[in-house]
Amino acid sequence: MKKIFSILVVFALSVSLASCNATETSFDLETETEIIVGLEAAYAPFNWSTPTENEFTVEIEGQTGMFADGFDIVMARAIASDLGLELVIKAIEWDGLIPALLSGEIDMIIAGMSPTSERAQTIAFSEAYYQSEQVMVVRLDGNYSNATAISDFANARVVAQIGTLQDDLIDQISQVNHLSPLDDYATLTTSLLNNASDAFVAELPVAQGIVAANPDELTFIQFGEGLGFNVSIEDVTVSVGLRQEDTSLLGAVNEALSRISTTLRNDYMEAALNRQPA
Repeated sequence: MKKIFSILVVFALSVSLASCNATETSFDLETETEIIVGLEAAYAPFNWSTPTENEFTVEIEGQTGMFADGFDIVMARAIASDLGLELVIKAIEWDGLIPALLSGEIDMIIAGMSPTSERAQTIAFSEAYYQSEQVMVVRLDGNYSNATAISDFANARVVAQIGTLQDDLIDQISQVNHLSPLDDYATLTTSLLNNASDAFVAELPVAQGIVAANPDELTFIQFGEGLGFNVSIEDVTVSVGLRQEDTSLLGAVNEALSRISTTLRNDYMEAALNRQPA
């Protein structure tokens, strides 16, 4: 779903780390008392940072007075509780998440990450914990607010976040003006509001949050069957990322996920959408 990590970087890291003893980074469920989860804390409604503590938040390690909140946090808390472990949250830049996992800095990635075949060469993935869809965010007063298919965006200036699946999807639009990707969704939103772009690609929950914060200026376009982006199931699901050697932990995480119903997960996401920052 979210973000295609650089294959070359992952390959180089996997080669260098392969020479290390796997037991140096493997997770022992019998002896560990805490589990460290990495995420961006900047991808609402999946995860974000806030100075306000509430019943859902977890303090971000190394950032006194800052807390992580969002759908991923609620799911991480549920998994950690099921495993009987204390949850520790680390905020790490997107491109640093897989290296941090491989080096042992964190034990799991719960960050809206898609289980792509490229990533699966380097890390393991749990069963999916959420499924979404890819949409376009546009201005209400723009030329594309009535679009119904990606073909309607021919010649449009379309942008996405750097290093992501969404950036790759733009090239499926014939004759599109594919703009250079931007760092984050705040920058993407500013670009659209300032008429520096005509649209950006996002997954549905993210688009819902952005539009809710800008209801008089932005909307999003959902596409009917056969009218949207061509994506695989791995592109519209998110999973927990783990080290490949952590097979026992993977099994335990999948068991924990099996005890969280789809209805409850959808409730978690709706609640995250309702409390995410403007």
